[in-house]
Amino acid sequence: MMTVLVLGGTGEARALAAALTGVRVVSSLAGRVADPKLPAGEVRVGGFGGVDGLIAYLRAEHVDAVVDATHPFADRITANALAATTATGTPFLVLRRPGWPPEDGWRYVDSVAEAAALVAGRRAFITTGRQELAAFTSGVARTVDPPDPPNPRLDLVLDRGPYTVDGELRLMREHRVEVLVTKDSGGEMTAAKLTAARHLGLPVVVVRRPPPPDAPLVETVAEALDWLTRGSGAG
Repeated sequence: MMTVLVLGGTGEARALAAALTGVRVVSSLAGRVADPKLPAGEVRVGGFGGVDGLIAYLRAEHVDAVVDATHPFADRITANALAATTATGTPFLVLRRPGWPPEDGWRYVDSVAEAAALVAGRRAFITTGRQELAAFTSGVARTVDPPDPPNPRLDLVLDRGPYTVDGELRLMREHRVEVLVTKDSGGEMTAAKLTAARHLGLPVVVVRRPPPPDAPLVETVAEALDWLTRGSGAG
């Protein structure tokens, strides 16, 4: 039986795991979220121990193909997966949902730190995740789990998508938000904040994605399934 390793806890990763039939599917989650939504099939949680650890895992588990469906900003695991699959000759595919189409009033930056500097002194709605909040000086941050270390200068909202436009409008008004800060994650699950910002006439600061890896890349689960069944060269 063919073994497919799916990297990531994204909605696309879960949809791919659920759609794969007649094969052994192992989904690997980073373990950064305390109570993640679990995909169908086998699940492992935690890192592999770098490139060497992933190489050992691919060989020990006789993995026939790897699909990297991690978050678009999880560039470290993507780089490790590319290196490990290259070393072992394992077919490798990157599944990334497309980013959001740019709109008037959006300002693109290359890092969260640059975004924080740009919005300093304004009440920002920060939706970049819990890892890089220390640089922000005011506003409200929304995360799934509490940030560590906490940033006492920010109001904190713990919540998990999908979100609604009405809910986002209510949050932005309640916290007197002046600017939205987001990563270019793409997808519908968290897009309501963009509609709400547009409705309120708020500027949006968008952190650009890391450059894509030098590997086959698709944007939909259907394309990934097609690659696995016809184009991967696995099995």
